[in-house]
Amino acid sequence: MHLPLLGAVALLLHSTTAVFADEAWTIDYHYALLGAPKEETTFFHQPNPSSRASLIYTLSEEGVVGAVNPRDGALVWRQSLRSAGISSNAGFLRAGEGQDVVVGGIGNKTTAWSAADGRLVWTIDTPGRIEDLEILELQDASQTPGVKDTVVLTSGNSPSILRVDGASGTTKWTHSIDSGDIPYQVSASATEIFGIVLHKTLLGNIKIKVISLDPVTGRKNDEYTLSSDSELASTDTIISVGANSASPIIAWTDAARSVLKVNIIGSKAVASFNIEKHNEHAITNVRLHAPFHTNSLAHFLVHYETDISHWGEVYHIDLKKSKVEKAYSLPKISGKGAFSTSTSDANVYFTRISRGQVMTVSSASHGSLGRWPLADLGIPVAKGEEAEPVHAVSEVSVKDDSVSAVRSAVFLSTGDWILIREGSPVWQRPELLATTQSAIFASPPEVEAFAHELEVEAHSNPISAYIHRVKRHIQDWQRLPAVLSSLPQKVRNQLFGTTADSGLTGDVFGFHKVIACATKNGRVVALDAANPYKILWSKQAVELKPGESWDPTFKSASDGVLVLEHGVGLQQLQFDASTGEVPSSAAVLVVNPSVGTVRFSLHDGELEANKVGSAASGAIWRFIPGTGERILSLVPRPVNDPVASIGKVLGDRRVLYKYLSPNLALLATVNDQTQTVSFYVLDTVSGATLYADSHSNVDLQAPISSTLSENWFAYSYTVEASDDSPKGHYLVVGEMFESLVPNDRGPLTGKVNSSSLQAPAEPFVMLRSYQIPESISKLAVTQTRQGITSRQLLAVLSDSSAIVGIPYGILDPRRPVGRDPTKDEQGEGLMRYTPTIEFDPKWYLNHQREVLGISNIITSPALIESTSLVFAYGHDVFGTRLSPSFSFDILGKDFNKFQMLATVAALAVATFVVGPLVTRKQVNARWQFA
Repeated sequence: MHLPLLGAVALLLHSTTAVFADEAWTIDYHYALLGAPKEETTFFHQPNPSSRASLIYTLSEEGVVGAVNPRDGALVWRQSLRSAGISSNAGFLRAGEGQDVVVGGIGNKTTAWSAADGRLVWTIDTPGRIEDLEILELQDASQTPGVKDTVVLTSGNSPSILRVDGASGTTKWTHSIDSGDIPYQVSASATEIFGIVLHKTLLGNIKIKVISLDPVTGRKNDEYTLSSDSELASTDTIISVGANSASPIIAWTDAARSVLKVNIIGSKAVASFNIEKHNEHAITNVRLHAPFHTNSLAHFLVHYETDISHWGEVYHIDLKKSKVEKAYSLPKISGKGAFSTSTSDANVYFTRISRGQVMTVSSASHGSLGRWPLADLGIPVAKGEEAEPVHAVSEVSVKDDSVSAVRSAVFLSTGDWILIREGSPVWQRPELLATTQSAIFASPPEVEAFAHELEVEAHSNPISAYIHRVKRHIQDWQRLPAVLSSLPQKVRNQLFGTTADSGLTGDVFGFHKVIACATKNGRVVALDAANPYKILWSKQAVELKPGESWDPTFKSASDGVLVLEHGVGLQQLQFDASTGEVPSSAAVLVVNPSVGTVRFSLHDGELEANKVGSAASGAIWRFIPGTGERILSLVPRPVNDPVASIGKVLGDRRVLYKYLSPNLALLATVNDQTQTVSFYVLDTVSGATLYADSHSNVDLQAPISSTLSENWFAYSYTVEASDDSPKGHYLVVGEMFESLVPNDRGPLTGKVNSSSLQAPAEPFVMLRSYQIPESISKLAVTQTRQGITSRQLLAVLSDSSAIVGIPYGILDPRRPVGRDPTKDEQGEGLMRYTPTIEFDPKWYLNHQREVLGISNIITSPALIESTSLVFAYGHDVFGTRLSPSFSFDILGKDFNKFQMLATVAALAVATFVVGPLVTRKQVNARWQFA
C-alpha cells in the first residue's frame, strides 16, 4: 500500500546527490593495495639519510611499487608498473645505502623515484628486457658526489650490461654480451662488477659463467666458467647470486637438493656442503639470506624447508683465504617459518619467525639476543588451516650487545601482510584481495531465513499468516537467553548510536551483508559490507600448483550458501556465508542449474545458447558474427532486477509502457579490420535480434564497456581522431518501450500473454549519445529491493583511477533535443539535451582516493528501499552505500535519539508535575465565580 507514496518521494528527489558530506569517508571504504610483496624486492630503508625513521618498500607480484609506514601500515606512496605483456615476476627494486631514491625496473624500463614521496626522478628505456638491476655502492671519480649509480643487465637481441648515472639516468657505458649465453644476474663487490651468464651445454645442462668488468670503463677484466654443469639442469636450483655485499656469492644445489655449492664471485673455487636429511621428508625449498651492504660481515644463512619443518645453517666467509665455512645451525622446528637479515654497522643479525616465537641471533654466534613469544596473529582462517609465515624482512635495534627491539614485516600463507613488533602483531594488510577475480554479496543464513519467513507470511491468507507468525514467535522464545544477554548493548546502540552499527545477525537495514571474494591464489575471503576492515573468514578453497590458475566465478548466494564455480569441468564449491564452512549437505558437484535456464558459450567464434537441466542436448540457437567480426562481451539482464512500474508516467499523467523482458542480453562485437564495434540486444530464449547498432572508426585498444538493466542499456567506446573531429570518448544510452505513443502498447495491445518463442515483438528504442571526458572501463547499475528508487549508472574511469555515479536523469534518452522542456517534461525532471557530459565532482564516489585497477563492480539492494550497496574490486577494493533518491526511509546519522527520548521524558515529567496544578487552578476558578 506504500508503493505510490514511496514512488512519489523517489521522483521528487531524483536529482539528489549520491553521497552527503557527513557520510563521506564514513559509509565508504577503500583498501589501497600493493599486492603480494615479493621477498627479493621488499626491504626496510631510510628515505631521509639524516633520520633513523624507515619505511617498508616493495615491488609486488602485481607490478606495483610503493612504500608503507611501518608504524600503522598506511600506504605512503605507490606507482603501478603494469604494462601489457610484461610479467611482474621479472621486476626489480633496489635502494642504495644512505640514498634518498629507490630504483626499480620491469620490462625494458628502469625508473628512479624519490624514496620519501614516490616522485619521478628519472626513467630510461633499455635496449632489451631487464634481467637484473643493482645499485653500485662503490664510489669513484665518475660518479656524482653523494649519488650512487645503477647497473642494469638486459637480454634480447643485444644483451648487455649498462652503468646508469644515479643523478640523471644517462648511460655511462655499455658492455655487450656477444657470447650467445643467457644473461642471468649482475653483482658487484667493492672493486668490480660481475655479470653472471648461463651457458647451455649440448647435453642440456647449465654452466655458470662469470664476466668481470672494470666499474669505471666497463671493459672486461676476466671471464671464467664454474664447474656446475654436472649439478645444474635448470635455473630452479640456483638459490642466490649475492650483490653489493663484502663478498658476493653464487649458491646452487643439485636437483635432489643433497649438496649445497657456494662460489665466492671473483674466485673459481667452489665449496661443497652436504645437506643433512633430518627425516624422511624431502627438502622442498632452499633459500639464502645475506646482507646487501659492502661494509657488513661476510656471513649468510641458508634456509631449508620440508613439508612439515624448517631449519637454518649459518656460514662465514674468510675474505683473506676466500674460504667458506659452516659456523652453526639453527634447530629444526615443525611448521613453516621465515628468516630475515638485518645489519647494524658491520654486524649482521638473523631474525627467525616461526609459529610460536620470534627470535633474533647474531651471525657470529648462535646465542639468542632476543626471544619473544608470538601472539595470536588475528587471521580468521578456516578450521584445519593456520596462517604461517612465508617470508619476512626485519629491522633490529641493538643496545649493549643485545637486541632491544625488532619489527618484522611478514607475508603469510593466507596472503596477508602483517607487521610483528617483539612478537605482537601491529597491523595487517590483506594484499591477497589485490587478485580478486570474482565477488558476490550474500546475506547471513539467519537474515536469509528471517526474510524467507516474512515472505511466506506476506504471500499467505490472513489466517495462515497469523498462525505462521505465532509459530515463529514461539520458536523465538528459544533465543530468549541470548536476547537478554545482548539487551544492554542494544539499548546503548539505540540511545547513543544507530541500528546500522549492528553486526551480521542484528542487521535490520541490510547494510551488513557478506562480501565473498575469490582470489587468484585459490582462497575465498569474506568481508562485512558495513565493517570491511575486519575480515570475517578466509579459506583455501583450492590448492593450486605454481603457475596453475582456477578461474573462479560465484554463481549464486541464496539461503546463506555461496556457490562457487571453477575449473574446466565447471565444478561447484559451497560455503556458509557467515563462517566459510562447507554446508553439511554440500559436496563437490558438476554444474546443473535449474530447468529453463540458458547457458552461453563460445565455440569457433560463435555464441551458442544451451538449455541446461533438461534431457535435450545441442544448442537452442547460435549467433554467428558477421565476416571479420569477433564477439567481445555479452551482458545479460540481472536475475534480480525488480521493476516498480511497467510504465513511465509522463507529466500529463499518460504512460509510456516499458519493454520489459527477463530474457534480454546486450552483445558487443568488433571488427578489427574496419575498426567497427556493433551492439545487439538479443532475446536469450529465441535468439532473436531485437535491436542493433554499430559505430565506426573506433579505437579498439581503448576500453569498450556495456550494461543492461530494466528496459534500458548503456555502452561506452572511444573514437579515433579524424580530419573532421578529434579523438573522443562516448557514452550511449538507449531506452526500450513497447510503443512511443503514450497509453499504447503497440503490438502487445489486447494480448494477455506473450512468449519469446513466438516471434517476440521488437522494442521501440530511444537513443542518446554523449561525449564524456575520458574512457569508461566498466559499467554497472545500482540495485534496490523493489526498484522504486531511481537508478544510477556506475562507471569506472581507469585513466583517473576513479568511480563515478551518474544519475539516470542526466542520461535519460527522452531529454528534448533543440528546445527547452515543456512544463509537463519539467515535471518529469527532464532537461534540455546537450551532447556532452562533464563529470560533476559530486558524482565521484571515491572522493579524493585513487582506486587502482578496478576490473568489476557489483551492486546489491539493502533491506530498505532507498539504499544500494556497491563493491568494486580488481587491484584495489572499494565499497560504499548509495541513496540515489535520498534516504527517504531511514533517519540520518545526525538524528539524536538520546535528545529525542530525553525531550519526551521531560515532557512526560512536566505533564505529571503540572497536571495537578492546572486541575487545582481550574477548580479554584470555578469556586471564585460561584
